[in-house]
Amino acid sequence: MAQVIIDKQNGELAFRLEQFNDLSNFDHLQRKNYYSIILLNGGNYTLTADFSTYELQGNQMICLSAYQPFMITSNAPCSGWLLNFHPDFFCTYRHQNEIETEGILFNNFHGLPYLKISEETLFSNLITQISKEMDRDSIAQHEVLVAFLKVFLIEAVRQKKRFDEDIVLTFSDSQSAVLQNLTDAIENNYTRLHAPQEYADILCIHPKTLAGIVKKYLNLTPTSLISNRIIIEAKRELYLTSKPVKQIASILGYQDEFYFSRFFKKKVGVSPDIYRKTVGFAKLEK
Repeated sequence: MAQVIIDKQNGELAFRLEQFNDLSNFDHLQRKNYYSIILLNGGNYTLTADFSTYELQGNQMICLSAYQPFMITSNAPCSGWLLNFHPDFFCTYRHQNEIETEGILFNNFHGLPYLKISEETLFSNLITQISKEMDRDSIAQHEVLVAFLKVFLIEAVRQKKRFDEDIVLTFSDSQSAVLQNLTDAIENNYTRLHAPQEYADILCIHPKTLAGIVKKYLNLTPTSLISNRIIIEAKRELYLTSKPVKQIASILGYQDEFYFSRFFKKKVGVSPDIYRKTVGFAKLEK
């Protein structure tokens, strides 16, 4: 049974905790306008996120940002917990300096959208506390839930960092260097360079070789990596500022606002304006 808190101002979901015993709620491709954290216990299952497919097993945590497309399927029994929160309930961007969720758990343009859980008891205890607090409906409930959520996210970030480090250790030294150099190059140039060939030139590597390394270890294409980084910045601007879409497009290297809007909608599933209305807000500028 789901425990849900609705935003009284707009009637939209603010926070939800739900236990599930099968994957029927996740067996079709979907996008939500809030963050989703899914704790899975099971044998083998398949995660599709951002149109990449991952074969997983055991205890895993899947972290999905707003409007990120995903689907989970399995032929074996699978249970777990679903935790949803809207950015208006808890703004990850505003707490980035203390928790670092963006770029690690969510909106990681070159990482995996999941981690293997190494300390399950800690998360189970936090979920129990969250569930009890949601049942109370007492004074300062929002503040208490945010406090629990912060602890949950901090521990998830810690485990995700260790998980990512272990993944990198499976690379050869030369391939690890190529991936790191590529992600650094994208980070430094994504607002003006949008083509894989341009990054291959920077790295002095053949485009096919670069594509092969990215596909093998990240299950992505160089084009996807570049696009993902651009979209992450576009989301941040739409979420935190009131800049016109035309200005955001220009900042990201697109002189044609309509081309940028089509690109954004293709990647995110909704237009920049709809994303801003349903996820973002410019309150921080006031």
